[in-house]
Amino acid sequence: MESRKSRLNLPAGMESSLRLDSIPAAHFPAIPKTPSPSKTTYGDRFIPCRSSSRLQNFALAEKPSPTKEGGNDAYSRLLRAELFGHDPAPYSPGAQGSPISPSKNLFRFKTVHSAPSSPFSVTSVAAYDTALEVSTPPKVPRKIAKTPHKVLDAPSLQDDFYLNLVDWSSQNALAVGLGTCVYLWSATTSKVTKLCDLGNRDGVSAIQWSREGSYLAIGTSLGDVQIWDGTRCKKIKSMGGHLTRTGVLAWNSCILSSGSRDKNILHHDLRVPGDFVSKLVGHRSEVCGLKWSHDDRELASGGNDNQLLIWNQRSQSPLLKLTEHTAAVKAITWSPHQHSLVASGGGTADRCIRFWNTCNGNMLNCVDTGSQVCNLAWSKNVNELVSTHGYSQNQIMVWKYPSLSKVATLTGHTLRVLYLAMSPDGQTIVTGAGDETLRFWNVFPSLKTPAPVRDTGVWSLGRTHIR
Repeated sequence: MESRKSRLNLPAGMESSLRLDSIPAAHFPAIPKTPSPSKTTYGDRFIPCRSSSRLQNFALAEKPSPTKEGGNDAYSRLLRAELFGHDPAPYSPGAQGSPISPSKNLFRFKTVHSAPSSPFSVTSVAAYDTALEVSTPPKVPRKIAKTPHKVLDAPSLQDDFYLNLVDWSSQNALAVGLGTCVYLWSATTSKVTKLCDLGNRDGVSAIQWSREGSYLAIGTSLGDVQIWDGTRCKKIKSMGGHLTRTGVLAWNSCILSSGSRDKNILHHDLRVPGDFVSKLVGHRSEVCGLKWSHDDRELASGGNDNQLLIWNQRSQSPLLKLTEHTAAVKAITWSPHQHSLVASGGGTADRCIRFWNTCNGNMLNCVDTGSQVCNLAWSKNVNELVSTHGYSQNQIMVWKYPSLSKVATLTGHTLRVLYLAMSPDGQTIVTGAGDETLRFWNVFPSLKTPAPVRDTGVWSLGRTHIR
């Protein structure tokens, strides 16, 4: 087929004198070909956009080749730039921090340290927790009613610092010594029962319930110790041994200890005949404080000689003599939360509560209360203790341990608050004073559900007689 040639319309004779040279295509701008709308163009491969990829997170390991040593550096740099861009630093074998370093693995993933994009990432959750901690409101302090919820009249309740005339049993019965008589008040039914009358020649100087709450020990002005069955109102045993009044009593699981003005401490065992099984001599004046530890291993005794002595079950002489107090030591309590921790309080000239480690005799802390310390009791529900005071403020104070910050200060008694006992559930305390009243205070939370104590002070408007 004959090809068609394009000709110019020129005058005759000029066509042979003209010559058209071909011009290279590079001199003309490239005109892109627009595909037809009805046609779809398919490529033979897909090349992704490297700007959106994360190839920089991987390092391609180079394996040294003996045939290329020192010969292809320029080519390697060019290839690296094409693959990863121009940012990575040139490769130097063995350099620290190089993006391409020799490795046994072909690819090595590098973590990108950037802000988390997911709200469920670990960093986000941690930040959320921190925000919650910051925004959590501070714990509201426990509210303690400033007035007693019940008041009992207690005629003839003696105003004597060295006596111990009030105790609350584990069976919820309150025993009170009034003159020559002992009365029992049921906290469940409010019923009052007269347990005994010692007669005109004697008087009640100390009372203490056994731990199971069935037997009541009574110390007398003549130095005797009587054991009574509180349920049947029957005397079980009477024991002598002291030369003068028995002012303090303390039970452990099977032994009853008594302290007297004769400076001695006697151990009584109800299972054996006789008045006492052992005598402890160590104080130089009347024994007015006595308390067994919760594990029955140690006995703490306080005296009018300003000493706190620590004994064990078998010792005939004190293991520790603690002499930092400058007044009589009547107030003693053991911590139910920590072994070998005991607190003691001094009288008018001392006014301090001191905390001791009985393992080594070290004084752990001391707080000046500003007035005579008459009683101490450690809460079993929370790590706090309550103290009652005499001259000159006659107050009741609740302390947090070990910070010794004041939780509350309660007032209401008009004379020294000489007597203190705690309810079986550990929430209520009863205090007695020379003003011949017993006042009941809601002080501590319950053991299981710590909750603010409701102010039920309106109940104190009516009084009840204990006899």
